[in-house]
Amino acid sequence: MNTITLLQPPRIVFGNGCAAQCVDFLAQCGARSVLLVTSKSVRPQIALLVNALKKSGIEVPENKFVPAEPTLAFFENVLQIARLTNVDAVLAVGGGSVIDVAKLLAALVRGKQNVAEIFGTNLLSARALPLVCLPTTAGTGAEVSPIAVLLDEADELKKGVVSPHLVPDAAFIDPLLTLAVPPAVTASTGLDALTHCIEGYANNFAHPVTDTYALRGVKLIAENLLRVVQNGQDTEARANVALGSVFGGLCLGPVGTAAIHALSYPLGGKFHIAHGVANALLAPAVLKFNVPAATARYAEIALVLGVERTGTDLQTAERGIVRLAELSRACGVPQRLSELNIPRAAIPGMAQAAIQVTRLLKNNVRPVTEADAVRIYEETF
Repeated sequence: MNTITLLQPPRIVFGNGCAAQCVDFLAQCGARSVLLVTSKSVRPQIALLVNALKKSGIEVPENKFVPAEPTLAFFENVLQIARLTNVDAVLAVGGGSVIDVAKLLAALVRGKQNVAEIFGTNLLSARALPLVCLPTTAGTGAEVSPIAVLLDEADELKKGVVSPHLVPDAAFIDPLLTLAVPPAVTASTGLDALTHCIEGYANNFAHPVTDTYALRGVKLIAENLLRVVQNGQDTEARANVALGSVFGGLCLGPVGTAAIHALSYPLGGKFHIAHGVANALLAPAVLKFNVPAATARYAEIALVLGVERTGTDLQTAERGIVRLAELSRACGVPQRLSELNIPRAAIPGMAQAAIQVTRLLKNNVRPVTEADAVRIYEETF
């Protein structure tokens, strides 16, 4: 059994209607001016929460709305704006991109480092401001992880910051905040969460602690995601997918993701494909590549995906990959790179970029060469 380090918020609150509890938490932290980080689509939905903060005596300055794919240039701009304020805490209400930007703002608003200096692992020296996160998608699991990601437009690649200092002080996961998420985004984010769980279980650094989270997360999402895509007001299914997303997020710090995520980064960086869509599209081909290296693990994943155990572990694992592709297709996610108007000529460059993401590839159960990456992209074309 390998050594594991668990990095997660000291307070995780989960349940319908729990979002309002963040007001008391921020007040107890002594916050008098809280920087609100959110997105344009979410802002109208949280008017009551903002009013509750103000009624409690907390000022709520706001920064620019965070886009779906925040870039390094965007972050540097909002950091300059935030440094002109006197905020003493940061509140993120939104999807993974919002939470990632808020994490980095909380770390750097009062710090001396710049974001370009901290891409990588354990390069962030400190975080001065308290950070509270309320996810509105299920999801990236960013609210419980020590990771933040930005798009470096110059390199056409997403880059991550990994640090214990990025772990929020509190996460309030209120499934009711996800009710307004449209079907396409519900599918994309849910499949991203499912990928976190799958890659957390079949991983070079897998551990019994995170195995429990990962398998439970796969089951919850596999059984409920199509329900919420088809009926966004299904509160029971929304809660189950949100919980599965949290379990996936709890795997991100200790073991991390692997080749699916690494190969998806160029799709987001160069072609701006939604992260969950890229993961879902690539997952079957990557898992087919990986199965020989961890057959028993992929068979276990297949079982919680809903496949019956018949025949060998290899046969069970292969049926699990088919089941995963069927779920993705049923959720309306494109299945081929060509459907996303990505030219075949781009594949060599994407492969070259993907194998630079060593932070994730080291976790993969089978080594991935540049030639392997080319073959995986070709198989999904």
